[in-house]
Amino acid sequence: MEGELPARREHLIPGHQIVGDVVEGATAELATGARVGVSWIGGIDGTCWYCRRSMENLCDAPVFTGYTVDGGYAEYALARADFGFPLPAGLDDLHAAPLLCAGIIGFRSLRVAGVEPGERVGLFGFGASAHLAIEVLHAWNCGVYVSTRGASHRQLAKSLGATWVGTETERPPVELDRAITFAPSGDVVIAALASLRKGGIVAINAIHLDHIPQFDYDHLLWGERQIRSVTNMTRADARDFLKIAAEINLHPKSTQFPLSQANEALLAIKNDSIDGAAVIVP
Repeated sequence: MEGELPARREHLIPGHQIVGDVVEGATAELATGARVGVSWIGGIDGTCWYCRRSMENLCDAPVFTGYTVDGGYAEYALARADFGFPLPAGLDDLHAAPLLCAGIIGFRSLRVAGVEPGERVGLFGFGASAHLAIEVLHAWNCGVYVSTRGASHRQLAKSLGATWVGTETERPPVELDRAITFAPSGDVVIAALASLRKGGIVAINAIHLDHIPQFDYDHLLWGERQIRSVTNMTRADARDFLKIAAEINLHPKSTQFPLSQANEALLAIKNDSIDGAAVIVP
């Protein structure tokens, strides 16, 4: 079909992001045999209020890979050509796959938080997304302060050069300019907010939260502090992040699972039992 791009699945991650080769429907930008990635958002309507105002991540009628359209656990996928992204040549499939979900959404979180080079940035939780965001922050010469509950995650943060690492109950030793939360916990949002300077921003990178506890406005929000949510991603986010990933030679930490162990991969993510990302290999 015109404008659609069949690609053979080589690697995918449990969120149904795909790395594969173009086998039909080549375009001027994506030739037959080109290695491409297909991310979570697989299409937009292009006509709603948000799309017309360059906010396609908030589209009223989006298409999601492996959720609203077929995709994920199969040898071939049909994808819109304008939502297929060329991948950096220096990354093999296993390491490219996590960039398409955890990487892009972590990058968008930095943008939503308004991170500027040289700032102090807190990462609350340190899993698949945060371990990629920290590499971008290093490239921007930011100080990175990590609060996370898992001992292995704290060790990973240290190994990746975090300025400071603490448990989920410890407060960073300095006031933060920006903070991103990665855990689906409202308590973590409050902890991040309590660590901000005046005028700072907390970006919540979570599809849902258990709750946000009542908090003291005078001490935590007053002073033009802000709380913002992160919703999906745009094609511009994907293109910009993949360019940066190639420039800084970003190689995600990943754990490989065969397709027959897809359920085990999902459980590992749910139970927070792996560092980095899970990648399923058909």
